[in-house]
Amino acid sequence: MSNAQYPPGRTGYLLVDPYNDFLSEGGKVWPRIEPIARQVGLLEHLRSLERAVRARGIPVFFVPHRRWEAGDYEGWAHPTPSQQLVMRGHHFARGEWGGDWHPDFTPKAGDIVVAEHWGSSGFANTDLDLRLKQKGITHVIIAGLLANTCIESTARYAAELGYHVTLVRDATAALAPEMMHAAHQVNGPTFAHAILTTDELVASLN
Repeated sequence: MSNAQYPPGRTGYLLVDPYNDFLSEGGKVWPRIEPIARQVGLLEHLRSLERAVRARGIPVFFVPHRRWEAGDYEGWAHPTPSQQLVMRGHHFARGEWGGDWHPDFTPKAGDIVVAEHWGSSGFANTDLDLRLKQKGITHVIIAGLLANTCIESTARYAAELGYHVTLVRDATAALAPEMMHAAHQVNGPTFAHAILTTDELVASLN
């Protein structure tokens, strides 16, 4: 159990990349993350976490990856390996089902949808830091996909900017067990202030 405190009015929930391509049967990336997603109970825990934060009035920030469009990354000097995969696979294509929100995780009235991130960090080249600061947020709870890429990069950036950072180890997934291990056992403890299960976090919120 964590001793972390989540002050009312200063805590925000960052939900990263809840797209059909990641979370839904038939999604382009779902087959690769499905084994770990089912092992950790990803969808169940994301639903539980969303209910808990909404019940406590914690603002929800959607932190979406760039939805692929024709021409994206072409001619770039240094596209990352992940960006090259998106360029070839057209993940999260704008205007297509795969780039839509999973039906259980859609923005509600009062939620904030942040500018789309081109790389892994939800902060780099977006308005996330501005939107958090304008809400007076000092503590961020980060969940979604993928544990060792967008979640880790967003969380590291948050820590660098001075936020209190919580990772939720069973409200995320990755493409392989060793990636989950690295995210939560090796890398996460170097920057995150708390690394909790969903049940532990909900208890802390209570």
